[in-house]
Amino acid sequence: MAKELSRILLIVAVVPGLAYLSGCRTYGLGKAAVRRIAVEDYVDKMKAGWIGQMAGVGWGGPTEFRYRGEIIPEVNIPSWKPEMINQFGQDDIYVEMTFLRTLELYGMDVSIRQAGIDFANSGYPLWHANNEGRTLLRRGIAPPDSGHPEFNKHADDIDYQIEADYAGLIAPGMPNVAIELGETFGRLMNYGDGLYGGQFVGGMYAEAFFEDDIEKIILAGLKCIPPKSQYTECIRDVLTWYKQNPDDWQKTWQLVEEKYQDNPDYRKSSCDKGEFNIDAKINGAYIVIGLLYGEGDLDKTIVITARCGQDSDCNPSNSAGILSTTIGFKNLPDKFKSALNPEGKFSHTPYNFPTLVSVCEKLVRQSVVRAGGRIEKDGNGKETFVIPVKKPRPGKLGAWPDRQKQVHRKGDGENHRYRGQRYFRGRL
Repeated sequence: MAKELSRILLIVAVVPGLAYLSGCRTYGLGKAAVRRIAVEDYVDKMKAGWIGQMAGVGWGGPTEFRYRGEIIPEVNIPSWKPEMINQFGQDDIYVEMTFLRTLELYGMDVSIRQAGIDFANSGYPLWHANNEGRTLLRRGIAPPDSGHPEFNKHADDIDYQIEADYAGLIAPGMPNVAIELGETFGRLMNYGDGLYGGQFVGGMYAEAFFEDDIEKIILAGLKCIPPKSQYTECIRDVLTWYKQNPDDWQKTWQLVEEKYQDNPDYRKSSCDKGEFNIDAKINGAYIVIGLLYGEGDLDKTIVITARCGQDSDCNPSNSAGILSTTIGFKNLPDKFKSALNPEGKFSHTPYNFPTLVSVCEKLVRQSVVRAGGRIEKDGNGKETFVIPVKKPRPGKLGAWPDRQKQVHRKGDGENHRYRGQRYFRGRL
C-alpha cells in the first residue's frame, strides 16, 4: 500500500514537470485543461511571426495588384534577397502597430472609443476600408458605425484581415482575445466578412503557438467567426477542394475564381465588379491555399500565396507570419533573418524590432492573467505561461446590408455617434 501511494505521489509530481519541459502543450489533470508555453518559447515564436510578415510582404510587394483574376507566372516572382526583410515602411506592417500602441498605453481593456481616437489621429496614408473608416471617424462618425456598410462602402474589404496579425501574436492559445481585439479595432473600418477575415487570421496565429498541423490551425481560425458567414463558406470550400486536388493548387485557385470572383453574390462593397478584387473572402482563400499547398515550407508558402494574385503582398504576409509562428525564430532559414536591421524603425511608430518584441511580451502577460491564466516561475527563474483552454466565442452573424442594432459599451456614457471636437478631444 505504501509503495502504491508513493508511486501515485511520484506521478502527480512528475506530470506537471513533463508538461513544463515540453515547452508548448495542452495539459489537464482532473481540472480544466490548460496550455503551457515557456515565456522564452513564446517570444521565439512571436518574433518569427513578425519576421514572417516582413518576409511575405517584402517578397510579394513588387507584384501587388499587378495580376487580377489571373495566376502570376512563376518567372515573374522576384528572387528573395536577405535585405528584403527590412520592411519598415510597409502599411501592411505599421498600421497594426497603431493598435499595439493603443494597447500599450491603455491596456487590454481599452475602449473602442479610445481605439477610434488613436486611429483617427494617425498620420500615414491609407486606402479602401482603412481610409474610409478613418475619414468617417474624423467627421464624427464614431465606431462601430465607422466600419458599418451604412456609412462605409468598403466595409467588406481586406483591411482588417491585413493587419490582424498583431491580435494573434499577443494571444497564444487565447482565441477569444483575438476575437475581442477584432471587435475593438476591426470595427473601426470593417464589418461582416471584412471583420471576420481578421478574426480568422488572429485565431490561426493564436493556435500556431501550439499546433503545426496547418489544417488544424485553419479549423481553429474558423471557430473564431460565425459558421454561417460567407467567409466561413469560402474557407471550407478551399479545404474541400484541397482534399479533392491535393497536388494541384492551380485547380483549387480556379474553383475559387469561379465562385468568389465571377459570382456577384459573393462580391460586396467596393469590389462588386471587374477583375480587381479586394474582398476579404477571396484574398483569405489565397492565404489558405498558400498554407495548405506550401506543405510547411516557408519559401513555397510565400510564392504560392503571392502567385494567386490580387493583394499579393498582404496575403503572403499573413500566410508566412502564421507558418513562421509554428516554426519559431531560432529555426527560421537564416536568409530571412541574417540581414535584419534591429535598429530600423517602423514608419509612423515608436518601435524598432526589439521594442516591438518587448511590447508584445508585455501585452501577452496582461492577456494571460486577464484570461484567467497565470505566469509560473521555477527555481531558476524560468517563466511559463499557463493558459486556460476556452471555447472560442465568435460574434453574431452581421446582416448585410441591413443595419445591425448597436449596443453601447459599458462606461462610454455617450451615444455611438460623437460630433467633432467632442469625440476627438480637439487633437486633430
